[in-house]
Amino acid sequence: MTDDQTGTPDSTAVRTALWRAMHLQVDPPPHVLEDEIGLRLAAPDDGWRARPDMDPDATSAFRAAMVSRARFIEDLVTEQADLGVTQYVILGAGLDTFAQRRPELAARLRIFEVDRPGPQAWKRRRLVELGYGIPDRLHLVPVDFEAGASWWERLTDAGFDRDRPAVVASTGVSMYLTKDATAATLRQTAALAPGSTLAMSFLLPVDLLDATDRPALRASENGARSSGTPFISFYTPQEMLALAREAGLTDARHVSGTSLGDRYFANRPDGLRPSSGEDLLLATVSG
Repeated sequence: MTDDQTGTPDSTAVRTALWRAMHLQVDPPPHVLEDEIGLRLAAPDDGWRARPDMDPDATSAFRAAMVSRARFIEDLVTEQADLGVTQYVILGAGLDTFAQRRPELAARLRIFEVDRPGPQAWKRRRLVELGYGIPDRLHLVPVDFEAGASWWERLTDAGFDRDRPAVVASTGVSMYLTKDATAATLRQTAALAPGSTLAMSFLLPVDLLDATDRPALRASENGARSSGTPFISFYTPQEMLALAREAGLTDARHVSGTSLGDRYFANRPDGLRPSSGEDLLLATVSG
C-alpha cells in the first residue's frame, strides 16, 4: 500500500520494513528473517526507533508476526523453485526486498512485483540510488487499481508466462480490499497454470483472537483508519477456504499464525512469539 499522490510508501509498508529491521537489532539470535534493506529503502529519520509503534516490548508480537509471515513465504518460494517453478509474483509488493536479499535464489526466478504506480516509481528510484539497480529478472509492474486496471493483464504485458506455473504471494493486502476484489484475485489465480501456488494472508475477526491480542488489533484498526487505509475485510478460516474453493481452487488449506509461531519461534529463551490475528490461505492450482 502506498500514497500515489506523493509517490512515497504509506505508513503500513514503512512500519513493516522497520519491524523487520528491528527484529535484527533488538531480538537475540536465531533470527527468523534477516532484512535491513527495507530500512535502507525507507530511510526514516534518525529517531525512528523512538517511535511509539517501534517500542521493542509493546510491538514484539507484531514484529514476530511480520517476520514469520515473510519467512513462510520465502520457504515456500525456495521449495517451489527446487521443484522447477521459475515465476514468482508479489501482489502489493511495497518494500519487499526478496530480490535484493536472496540473489542466488532470485537468479533462478522471474520476479514480478505488482503495486501501484506511485510506489513502483519511488522504489525503482531508491533501488538505483542505493546501488542495487533493477536486474533483468526483476519486473516492477505498476497497476492503477483505483482506475480499474487489471493486474492480470499488466502481468502478462510484463512478460509473465501464463502457461508456466508460478508462486503468487499476497500478504498484508486482503484486509484493505472488498471481499469481491479478493474473490476476483482468487479466480484469476485459479486460472494460472497447474502447479501454481497461492499464499494469501487474511485478518481474523476480533472474536477469534487471543484475548490478550484484541486491544492491539483494535489499535491497529484505528491507526489504519486514521492513515486513510482502513481495514475493510476480515475472514474466518472457513470463510476464506470457501471463497477459494468457490473460485476454483479446490486444493486449499488454512495455515494458522499459531502454527508459524510453533515452526519458527519454538524454545526461544526470550519467549518471542507472533501475535494471533493474521492467518494464511495456501492453495495449489490443480491439473
